[in-house]
Amino acid sequence: MATDVGLYDDIRPFNDDEIASVVERLVNDKEFITAIAHFQFPRLIKNFSWVIFPMIRILLRRKCRNITSVSEIQHEVIAYMEKMIATTTTQVTFNGTEKLDKDKNYLFISNHRDIAMDPAFVNWALHHHGLDTVRIAIGDNLLKKPFVADLMRLNKSFIVKRSAKGVREMIAAFKSLSGYISHSIKAEHQSIWIAQKEGRAKDGNDQTDPAILKMMYMHGKGEKISFPEYMKSLNIVPVAISYEFDPNDAAKANEICQLATAGEYNKAEFEDIDSIVQGIVGFKGHVNVTFGDVITDDITDDIADANELALRIDQVIDNNYHLHSTNLLAAEQLHATAEYKQAASSVTASQRAKFAAHLQTIPTELHATVLAGYAKSVEKQLTIDA
Repeated sequence: MATDVGLYDDIRPFNDDEIASVVERLVNDKEFITAIAHFQFPRLIKNFSWVIFPMIRILLRRKCRNITSVSEIQHEVIAYMEKMIATTTTQVTFNGTEKLDKDKNYLFISNHRDIAMDPAFVNWALHHHGLDTVRIAIGDNLLKKPFVADLMRLNKSFIVKRSAKGVREMIAAFKSLSGYISHSIKAEHQSIWIAQKEGRAKDGNDQTDPAILKMMYMHGKGEKISFPEYMKSLNIVPVAISYEFDPNDAAKANEICQLATAGEYNKAEFEDIDSIVQGIVGFKGHVNVTFGDVITDDITDDIADANELALRIDQVIDNNYHLHSTNLLAAEQLHATAEYKQAASSVTASQRAKFAAHLQTIPTELHATVLAGYAKSVEKQLTIDA
């Protein structure tokens, strides 16, 4: 179902009637073809681009000639997910999907560890529960290349304009985003995924930014609806996503260390794209996605503003975060107290050896920071239980 004509055209995903022209644009995009060539044929591209580029275009046209709708794009993504899961994970588990109503639409707010895989695994869980996939919030900082923006919007992504300049432009962008989220859930009956804060939790500390919730309320405030009433209407579901191994753990630790020692970190031009690729192809081990209860009664009875709602979402995510052996071992190594040793007592010898081998692939000077990232969720759960 299309959105109101023109109202959100600059941020919304593509509609069915736009798919064919966007696919054709991608097939003819030199940068897109070059990116595929470098990824698939890194050793041959320098001397054989004259034959590789046309071959890729022919294969893409053949692959995409029957794709004319968003649902068909989603089927292609699902097929790719199956292959990715088979090669980069040991298992993917879900909790809480049975609480989701197939006749309702939700605003899923999750912790943020991986740029692309967080919403992908949420979609995987929903798909296996027989629910429709979500529309995905993605920052325009990741869409510097036109072909990347096309790819994301083909895959039900909508744009968060983080690069808006000036107060008026920012307010206008956030009001439009707030309205689009409400319109998607209530009028178009499409669920939404958004991260709990801008940027990944590189230090492993999952925290909801109240500014995200204030942005969501801008549409309700304009309609003169109270904060509790409006936020309740969005059917907010906190989601905890955990990875046994984070393919970008060393890169995150390096950024944290450089900020600590030099006071700044200069990100390479396409570093975010590299992180996306590494998150997709890198080994993740066991991945767990846990859906919390819909936050409804709490909003009406106890939660009066964005700060209180953020704390409630954090509580659910922290409690539902699945602790892997890597988390428990990292906490044990950092603290070496009876409490943390007991928490890690169930970890097997093979799991210990596997984590030790993983640490050997990371520069020694980053070990403490990597361990701290894995340990944070254990520390928070032990604090909750204390």
